[in-house]
Amino acid sequence: MAGGVIVANDGDGPATDHGGRLTFSVVITCLVAASGGLIFGYDVGISGGVSTMEPFLRRFFPGVLRRMAEARPGNEYCVYDSQALTAFTSSLYVAGLVASLVASRVTRVMGRQAVMVMGGALFLAGGAVTGAAVNIAMLILGRMLLGFGVGFTNQAAPLFLAEMAPTRWRGSLTAGFQFFLAVGVVIATVTNYFASRVPWGWRLSLGLAGAPAVVIFLGALFLTDTPSSLVMRGDTARARAALLRVRGAGADVEAELKGIVRAVEVARQGEDGAFRRMATRREYRPYLVFAVAMPMFFQLTGVIVISFFSPLVFRTVGFGSNAALMGNVILGAVNLVCLMLSTLVIDRYGRKVLFMVGGAIMIIAQVGVSWIMGAQVGNNGSEAMARPYAVAVVAFTCLHTAGFGWSWGPLGWVIPGEIFPVDIRSAGQAMNVSIGLGLTFVQTQSFLAMLCRFRYGTFAYYAAWVAVMTAFIAVFLPETKGVPLESMATVWARHWYWKRFAREQPKTSADETNQPLAN
Repeated sequence: MAGGVIVANDGDGPATDHGGRLTFSVVITCLVAASGGLIFGYDVGISGGVSTMEPFLRRFFPGVLRRMAEARPGNEYCVYDSQALTAFTSSLYVAGLVASLVASRVTRVMGRQAVMVMGGALFLAGGAVTGAAVNIAMLILGRMLLGFGVGFTNQAAPLFLAEMAPTRWRGSLTAGFQFFLAVGVVIATVTNYFASRVPWGWRLSLGLAGAPAVVIFLGALFLTDTPSSLVMRGDTARARAALLRVRGAGADVEAELKGIVRAVEVARQGEDGAFRRMATRREYRPYLVFAVAMPMFFQLTGVIVISFFSPLVFRTVGFGSNAALMGNVILGAVNLVCLMLSTLVIDRYGRKVLFMVGGAIMIIAQVGVSWIMGAQVGNNGSEAMARPYAVAVVAFTCLHTAGFGWSWGPLGWVIPGEIFPVDIRSAGQAMNVSIGLGLTFVQTQSFLAMLCRFRYGTFAYYAAWVAVMTAFIAVFLPETKGVPLESMATVWARHWYWKRFAREQPKTSADETNQPLAN
């Protein structure tokens, strides 16, 4: 029976890496795979800005423009409360949810690289359709094609990065996905800022979604699949060749390959499906909990809705359209800088330190926004906010974005990419992505209505959730810094709580010999 824990060493200490270096080949390979984040990032950054462009609203959502023109005191929180407008943003995530579940099976059969190629092609088609849209139906169709692309790439790219990266640099290289996501956000917000100055600018913003799709589509065509994926599909020779190319001279490729083969051999002993094992077997309980908790907490940081709707929030507190778009550009830049800093230290100080610091920063920021909006705008939005307080809202929003970029931004992709054993790795990542996209749909569809009804309490709501998730991480997440993927579950077997569920597996036949593996 396939268990939830696979141990790569015979000693009592944590397993060590196999001497893999940060070679040029692995850097280029991981950069191409991480560029899949451009797709998601561009969409995150583009949607909210396009939603504030008057030519776009006039063509597709004239009711919102009428509400803006007729807005009376007491209606500031509710002027953008339109289910049709939020459906423009959220429809992508329903499609992405479905695609990520399909992608789980496809990645096991065809490999990570093939799924990234498919995702890039679908996103390219979606960008073309949305840029040429003439009615809401065409707009939503294009968004759904974009969603299929996001679902495929978000499922495959983090797995590709985690499986290709040397253990010592796995955190930094896997965080590259979030780095490119942040780059995509910045590109999108800058595009919106300049495109808003021309009547057809919204078409330019939406159509340029094809540009990041070309990067991942063409780049993925030249990648070799990961050793773990190749071994699972029975191609040990290509897996060895892939390791030799990316690990460099001096690495113990045979030992790493044996660890991968051992993990796959244990995984194949299970007769039922990966999703069923996660849901029904006790030894998989830690993975099931974190497959649900990580995407749920990631969404409940509030950063997704702030990224989508920050131009609308900034207009609510008194900024004009161009100033609101510039505020969004600033948020993207802050996120990118903090993400770069996080990437430099993630493999030095570990994951939990970043979670704790980032959580504290986000709580302070959200409470600050809630307090200022409650004191200055009022419970029903009837008060005009003085400019210094409006600037303070932007500053606190930037602080929240900085905390996210330091912690949950990169770690929300790093942790799910590295904690699952190989037999459920595709299923675990699919569950992570699908839950995340499903909650993104719920939040993007409900945020403007929530802002209208909860008003400034909306931001206190997210602050409370950040406090809960920070405490959860402090207590229940074991540190995963420096642990090889094939040995990852040793940290679960030794954790004060999860050791009651996880257990070490007996040796397989691959452990009984020191001879090189056959092709």
